Amino acid sequence: MTGFGKSSLQLPNKKVTVEIKSLNSKGLDLNFRMPSVFREMELGLRNQVAQKLERGKVEFSLFVEVTGEETTAKVNAPVVQSYINQLREVVDGDATELLKMAVRMPDALKTEREEIDENDWKAIQGVVDEALVNIKSFRASEGAALQKDFVTRIANIKALMEATVAHDGERIESVKTRLQNAIAELKVNVDENRFEQELIYYLEKMDITEEKVRLENHLNYFVETLEGNQANGRKLGFITQEMGREINTMGSKANHAQMQKLVVQMKDELEKIKEQVLNVL
Repeated sequence: MTGFGKSSLQLPNKKVTVEIKSLNSKGLDLNFRMPSVFREMELGLRNQVAQKLERGKVEFSLFVEVTGEETTAKVNAPVVQSYINQLREVVDGDATELLKMAVRMPDALKTEREEIDENDWKAIQGVVDEALVNIKSFRASEGAALQKDFVTRIANIKALMEATVAHDGERIESVKTRLQNAIAELKVNVDENRFEQELIYYLEKMDITEEKVRLENHLNYFVETLEGNQANGRKLGFITQEMGREINTMGSKANHAQMQKLVVQMKDELEKIKEQVLNVL
């Protein structure tokens, strides 16, 4: 969701610049900065931005630089003259010095409210559209880089998962041997049939086949969702949560040093994916 878009427009007496910045956010959070004369148009601008940017903490700035000779601030001559007359009653000073003092007094300048020309307003809306196109282009470029990173990390998790499963047979044999040795050390008679039943039950509790199948499905679904044309950032976040559950379960069942090491590496890859998913619409 991070991005930046900028566009400018030269009107007869002013230059208008629009800047739009976007950061990560669960929803759409709009913050507008603009001259007071444009405040009446803020609602329309908010709708214009909201239609294009679905999520993100968005900072919208509209700057106006006067380039012509016109100005909305005028000297309030009657008020200034009144101040000068009052000052002369207090002090006998030079006219220029009295004028310098008078123009610093309240209401010495009056500001006439500037009305927005309809044609100018339509032109400004066009500038906003250009800035929105630019920020969406920026986001698309960032998204392409993120997609490439996601695909790489998903492939890494798959490879680590397969390596984990490859140790499963070795782990099972190790557990069997350890249990048989423990029984032998007790030097007691054991019902072989009962021992086999308990061993099978114990090994079933350690089996990670279901977790492997579910994790593989989640990984494939993540890539499938990633390649869709809709905004699926929240869905990708939910999928990563499910992936995390399966990886954690595999880790708790591992009871094997090498498998647990591989599980930690899978968790590391997944955390990096989760961090970047926050930047997806």
